[in-house]
Amino acid sequence: MTRTATARTFLFVPGDRPDRFGKAAAAGADVVVLDLEDAVSAEQKRDAREHVRTWLGQGNRAVVRINGDGTRWHADDVAMLADHPEQLPAVMVPKAESPERLAGMSQALPRGTGIIPLVETAAGVLRAAAVCAVPGVVRPAFGSVDLAAQLGVDHRSHAALQHARSALVLGAVAAGCAAPVDGVTTDIADDVSLYADLAHAVAVGFTGKLCIHPRQVAPANLRLAPSDAEITWARRVVAAGRENAVSARDGEMIDRPVVLRAEAILARAAEPE
Repeated sequence: MTRTATARTFLFVPGDRPDRFGKAAAAGADVVVLDLEDAVSAEQKRDAREHVRTWLGQGNRAVVRINGDGTRWHADDVAMLADHPEQLPAVMVPKAESPERLAGMSQALPRGTGIIPLVETAAGVLRAAAVCAVPGVVRPAFGSVDLAAQLGVDHRSHAALQHARSALVLGAVAAGCAAPVDGVTTDIADDVSLYADLAHAVAVGFTGKLCIHPRQVAPANLRLAPSDAEITWARRVVAAGRENAVSARDGEMIDRPVVLRAEAILARAAEPE
């Protein structure tokens, strides 16, 4: 579960494409997400579930995005996961907006399985703190495309979704779980958009990124890590903080909150465990 909490990149792979599972695992992402939900048509749901069962049964580890509570596939997805507790660091739950239903679902998962609630509705955003506080939640993820569709805005607009992103960051911090994972960049060939999305995500407090293509992984891993300048600054601040409760260095006041931010930067600089 520790790796899930500190991971920078989560690479989706459709559950009905078992030929891509191994390629995804070798793509350099911190976490592979086998997707049984949006990436799989209704006709392929059963086959996809069996492909995921086989992959996990071979000893491979992955997060699995299951079909949502209320769909006809949900119960079978959860039952399949119960057979693979060692290979399942976390389950990604779509349309997470009810803390009560999320807590109930967690009871059916293997003991110790983490939960990544995918917050992608207005109700989920408004209940972010309560959703993140459900026992077992490791960190939330942001479903930017689905939320934008519900709100009737462009999912590429940082301004349109900034309140929702900030609400998710606040909810995660208030609940004491790890920082959120940002939503996907849909244009896999547009590096400029990917870099802009990553810069905005980091600026508002996200520390992870959902990826939909292997080529997005390396840039995301790089941009989500602190820069050399940030690391140098953080080390100076931490060193100064050890010497005095309040001090000044290079014209900047250094007190406990500043030291805590520096420590968080150094923690982000470490490779996910």
